[in-house]
This record gives sequence, structure tokens and C-alpha cells, in this order.
Amino acid sequence: MIARLNLILAAGVAASCVFISGCSSVGAAAGAAAAISTGIVTTNPAIGIGVGIAVQAATDEAVKRLMKRLHSDQQIAIATTAGDLAIGDTRPWSVQHTLPVENGHGDVRVLREFSSALATCREFAFSVADGNAPDAHQDWFLAQACKGDNGWKWASAEPAVARWGNLQ
Repeated sequence: MIARLNLILAAGVAASCVFISGCSSVGAAAGAAAAISTGIVTTNPAIGIGVGIAVQAATDEAVKRLMKRLHSDQQIAIATTAGDLAIGDTRPWSVQHTLPVENGHGDVRVLREFSSALATCREFAFSVADGNAPDAHQDWFLAQACKGDNGWKWASAEPAVARWGNLQ
């Protein structure tokens, strides 16, 4: 009975940590919950620690993959918008995911187009609004997109790193 109570308490603490601290600590919370649960069930702390480390690593990897996909959705929306515009024009972009995570909106302004033997590319400025209010602050970034067989694709790693970190 006490072991079950400890298990429920540990799971509750881990769940609350996830909601309080955000995505970066989901793996740590999941690993801690798995370690405590396994340690209680097996009465062997070494097995609990091993399971906890494995669960944390797997959860961290899953979160990184999800965030990369969500960022990619934004990059595709921005590059597609830039590809549809004439040089000098500005148009809004937006992304709405089913879960309200990494949604975004702002404007795209095409600055120039250039060609090489490999592709036609465009340099553009895009903004990301901080909220949904009409007067929300917008941060601006520069990027490039190139036209391929399947349409316009994000082509630059810099200087958008400030926006998406190393999840390009």
C-alpha cells in the first residue's frame, strides 16, 4: 500500500514538473518518474537509475524531433510565401498546429532574387510577431529560399539561428 502511494506521489510530482518548467525538462521529469517507479517496484535503485536514464534520453530525443518538425512547418510556410511574392512585396505568413505549440505568424518581404547554375533563390526578411494583438512586437530576420522541383524550400542556416536555435 505504501509503495503504491509513493508511486502515485512520484508520478504526480513528475507531472507537475513537466507543466511548470516547459519542454526542456520533460525528459528529466519522465526519467525521474521512471527511475522512482522502477526503483520502488523492483526494490533495486540501480535498475531504477538505469531505466530513468534510458527514459530521459528517449524522451529528450522525441521532444527534439517534434520541435524540429514544428520549426520546419514554420520555415516551409515562410519560404512558400516568399516564393509566391514579387520582389519588394510583403505578405503575412502563419502556422497553426493542432496543439497550440510553435504556432507563429508575421510578415515576409522579398528583398531580391538571384540565380546560379543550380537554382533560383530569393533573399527575404521575415518577422515573427510576439502575440496576436494587432500592435504586437515583431522581431525581423533575414533568410533565403531556393526553388526546387517541389517548390520553394528554406535554404539558409544563418542568420535565422537566433530564431530557431540549432534546430535548422
